[in-house]
Amino acid sequence: MPEHIKKKLLDEIKQLEYELAHELPAEIKKARALGDLSENAEYHMAKQRQEFVNARLGQLKKRMGELSLVNLSNIPKDKAGFGSTVVVYDSTKDEEIEYRLVTSEEADVAKGLISTTSPIGRGIVGKKVGDTATIVTPNGKRQLEILKLTTIHEEPGEDLDEAAAGGAK
Repeated sequence: MPEHIKKKLLDEIKQLEYELAHELPAEIKKARALGDLSENAEYHMAKQRQEFVNARLGQLKKRMGELSLVNLSNIPKDKAGFGSTVVVYDSTKDEEIEYRLVTSEEADVAKGLISTTSPIGRGIVGKKVGDTATIVTPNGKRQLEILKLTTIHEEPGEDLDEAAAGGAK
């Protein structure tokens, strides 16, 4: 997994664990001191936040586990996949567009960073140069022809041995 993604997830986990262990118990204790819990908005808000933080921590830890299982050597060398940069011709818009397939945490459509789990990402994954992907959007179907493909194996600055040894992307 990319180090900046790992750091981002670990930072959020650390912050939420601190809130769960220190801030929320203090808020709940303070709210309990105000009296009747059945009509105590502060108490109910703190308990709701505690439930949210617990759920979010579960999601983040699960995502860390999922990302650590990804094996870069299993990504095809001749098809679009995670880390690939793809130039497509969008016949609907009559233009060429460049996308880079990334994790959902890195996605930024304005920068051309498309999640492999987004509709466009799912449509492009597994395609080769010359293939056409049909993407269903709220505005109708789009036809994207793959014009150029650079896989993660060919990207400059990517060292698969180092990335695989340090953890998967």
